[in-house]
Amino acid sequence: MRLTARPVARGALAALSLALAVSLVGCGSQPGAPANQSPEGGTARATLSSAGTRTVTKLLVFVVENHSLSQMRDQMPFTYGLAKGFAYANHYYAIRHPSLPNYLAIAGGSTFGVADDRSPSAHRIKGHSVFGQALRKGRTAKLYADSMPSNCAVRNSGDYAARHNPWAYFVSERRACRHHDVPVSQLSRDAGSGRLPNAGMVIPNLVHDAHDGTLAAADAWIKQEVNMIRRGPDWTSGRLAIVITADEDDHNAGNKVLTVVASRSVPRHRVVTTRLNHYSLTRLYDDVLGVARLRHAKGAHSMTHAFRIPVRHR
Repeated sequence: MRLTARPVARGALAALSLALAVSLVGCGSQPGAPANQSPEGGTARATLSSAGTRTVTKLLVFVVENHSLSQMRDQMPFTYGLAKGFAYANHYYAIRHPSLPNYLAIAGGSTFGVADDRSPSAHRIKGHSVFGQALRKGRTAKLYADSMPSNCAVRNSGDYAARHNPWAYFVSERRACRHHDVPVSQLSRDAGSGRLPNAGMVIPNLVHDAHDGTLAAADAWIKQEVNMIRRGPDWTSGRLAIVITADEDDHNAGNKVLTVVASRSVPRHRVVTTRLNHYSLTRLYDDVLGVARLRHAKGAHSMTHAFRIPVRHR
């Protein structure tokens, strides 16, 4: 008997095509997506292999007061544990003494000729900070100040020291400061909702930063805040880097301070020996933001390269 192929009816062919499409969707493919592609648009293999090296788009800096690398290493077990578990610099230096010029150096890439700790009313700085750069670029910026009585407070109040709040000195950005320079109580909400800023800073009060309190108390406070942040989506996604540093030492170590970089996207167990300073931190802010480097940050050694921090723009 000769077997001949029968033409398949158009309706039957359509039904067969529909069944095949349904079976593919049931196996995990998305209609209109190439095979092996994740819903986010990359292949499943690429998503898994890049999970630990996601681009860092957010930077949050904690500042401790007036202690050297060796003092922080010996008396801050949680902070030094982060340093060893993630990465730290052992040749990182503050710019000068006293405190205020160092905060201005981090936030503005310059000390602006300031050599004292006087209030914002005595030093009315014009021009941009890294926070203003972020907002001008369409990014987000926020400074969280412990014990601050109101947004962008320019006067001391209890354990809040205005000289430790650098954004309050940039009069050209005063309006933005009043909106985005906030009490630290907002930190947990932003961390929990994945809304930490692209350019962020956390300023403990005079007890929690070890100025008037102990390094042990400062370490306990930082542990509480950092562990809370690490439960949030900015950390777990790998898009956040946390830096812990000190404004200056106690005049006994050549202004060398411990500086920690922790992120799920940064190589771990890394000790950076490159000579870095607060202008290097300004430069890191600018690299994360993808903006022009501010003032002395242009000539500073790169923390981005030294710590191998994956950013969108270098």
